[in-house]
Amino acid sequence: MPFPPTSTSYDMTTEDDIGDALTLLAENGDAISMYAPGSREPVLGRILSVDPELPHFVMQLNEGETLPSGDITFVACLRTAKLQFRLSGSWKSTPGQAQLVPMVFPETCAVLNRRNSVRVESPLGANFTAAFVMNGTPFELPVYDFAHGGIGLRCSRGDAKGLLKGRKLRDIVLELGDAEPVFVAEMEIRATRSYRSFLLGEQLHIGCQFTSMTPEAVEQVGSLMARISAKR
Repeated sequence: MPFPPTSTSYDMTTEDDIGDALTLLAENGDAISMYAPGSREPVLGRILSVDPELPHFVMQLNEGETLPSGDITFVACLRTAKLQFRLSGSWKSTPGQAQLVPMVFPETCAVLNRRNSVRVESPLGANFTAAFVMNGTPFELPVYDFAHGGIGLRCSRGDAKGLLKGRKLRDIVLELGDAEPVFVAEMEIRATRSYRSFLLGEQLHIGCQFTSMTPEAVEQVGSLMARISAKR
């Protein structure tokens, strides 16, 4: 179902982020529920493909489904979040393929976080990095998002050599924009996921959980999350 009006969500607004989200939905084959105004019964389908250069994608409706003309609300689950966006059109199918409907990216995409520990994406243009040394090799990777319990790193596959699930990283320095550096004694890599960025090509998302932090570091991260959330 669409998000209730009282839900706490934030808007994804950049073409790159929206393209990445739609591409991941297409790669996973995740179901998309589409709602016409006043209807509680969704039209079901999935994203078949996302254009690698233009802000276009192709929706594949389930067999026998059709979309009524006008406003449509699209709802999907992506990892631990729900996504919602709206598009309006006459929804003309690809000639000879009635279930394939070309569409353009939405201008905004609402994200409802369902994590136990709420995550905040790093602000656009901010220099958020995590620096550490593993087996004598120094790393300095961009921080994609962060929470009280951990951070998500993003890099190319070539820059992630040795960063495997279960590996423990120690003595990490988090440079979070203009804020004071945050020192993390230890964190563990809990998940790695490859995906194709709309602009950057093949990327790797590395999810890390803090396993040892001082109370001061916890307070620093929480304070920064509150400031970023307040600006959105």
